[in-house]
Amino acid sequence: MPGPMNIFDISGRAMSAQLSRLNTTASNLANARTTYASEAEAYRAIKPVFKTIEESPGVATVQVEKVIQSDIKPVKRHDPTNPMADGEGYVWDAGVDETAELIDMLETARQYQNNVQVMQTAKSLILDTVRMGK
Repeated sequence: MPGPMNIFDISGRAMSAQLSRLNTTASNLANARTTYASEAEAYRAIKPVFKTIEESPGVATVQVEKVIQSDIKPVKRHDPTNPMADGEGYVWDAGVDETAELIDMLETARQYQNNVQVMQTAKSLILDTVRMGK
């Protein structure tokens, strides 16, 4: 059985969760402006679902529990010149809200940076404590 979580475990797990969040955002943005021949095959945005992992009161971190599809539906658009268009000239655009994805990307980067700062502060405090003993 592993020992109790420390500040580096907590921040490291949080950074890992934010990296998963950033990967899903990148996937969503990469597929945002793609068109499909049918609604069934059209890409739908994906989102990670986080779960709190609590070791004891006041000591908790996070992990990705699962990745789910967003509720955003693909949009039917008339584009008869598109080679993927059906007999009536319609194609389906991916179900991705680009604005929301960009905002999510900024928030994710900020959360990741916050955890980097926590680790840097903890490291600095440990080094200052060691220097006091000299």
